[in-house]
Amino acid sequence: MDAVCGEPPAQFHPVVWMGRLLEWLEARAPRHEPARLYYGIGVALTVPLAWAWLAQRVERVAPWPLQALALKPAFAGRALLEAGRRVEAALEMERLEPARHELRSLVSRPTTSLDPPLVAAAAIESLAENLVDSWLSPLLAYALFGLGGAYAYRAVNTADSMWGYRTPRYERLGKAAARLDDVLNFLPARVGALVLCCLAGRRWRAALDTWRTDGRLTSSPNAGQTMACAAGALGVRLEKPQHYVLNAAAPLPGVETIARARQLVARAMWLTSGLALLTRMVTRD
Repeated sequence: MDAVCGEPPAQFHPVVWMGRLLEWLEARAPRHEPARLYYGIGVALTVPLAWAWLAQRVERVAPWPLQALALKPAFAGRALLEAGRRVEAALEMERLEPARHELRSLVSRPTTSLDPPLVAAAAIESLAENLVDSWLSPLLAYALFGLGGAYAYRAVNTADSMWGYRTPRYERLGKAAARLDDVLNFLPARVGALVLCCLAGRRWRAALDTWRTDGRLTSSPNAGQTMACAAGALGVRLEKPQHYVLNAAAPLPGVETIARARQLVARAMWLTSGLALLTRMVTRD
């Protein structure tokens, strides 16, 4: 369904609804900092629980085809791969500004000053990181806890993507969402890195070594796991200026490396979806 249909229209997309709910809640957040922290904790806990409750109701009454339709918006493999392909296509045509513009759908960092190798690096980093956020974590949550688990995870991840910034506006409001997202992604990030190592072919040892040495160099305890593994598997240096360098001895990537990264992540998606299906079958039995 994801490969053939992609994302549903925005007006029917539950994750879009989650975002609108969070915008409504943010507009009503208290202005005083101590109160914003407790308000953020309340939102980080109650919104995922509410979505989990709704999803469980659907799972109890709907036949499996409708359950599949309900599950699909919880993950976004095709959208991720297509976003990477758009950056790649712009760089292939040597159109740097459109490449920077397309990159904004993948990363939150400023893109206006990035040269082509750093644009390619950022796209590869996002493909590797979002293998976990957009695919593996919601699928594992479904495999273990059903539709409610998938939607609870997606609600937490959406709150983190909107509020999880260390800025004066979100430092306290989004702290609970960011920490909860770290906890929920801790195991999936390491499973994802292990899967990438297994799919790295002859470069599996380089992927494993880079994961071991560089996986904790990012500020996030989880993002660097798959990013470092991908850097080793692809034999390239991934860098966010003034923040981290992964696989520092390797050359920066070119546009052709984005295609290899997309292929690697796509293979990981197929493998992990099979593992999630088997896990779901076992847990249901």
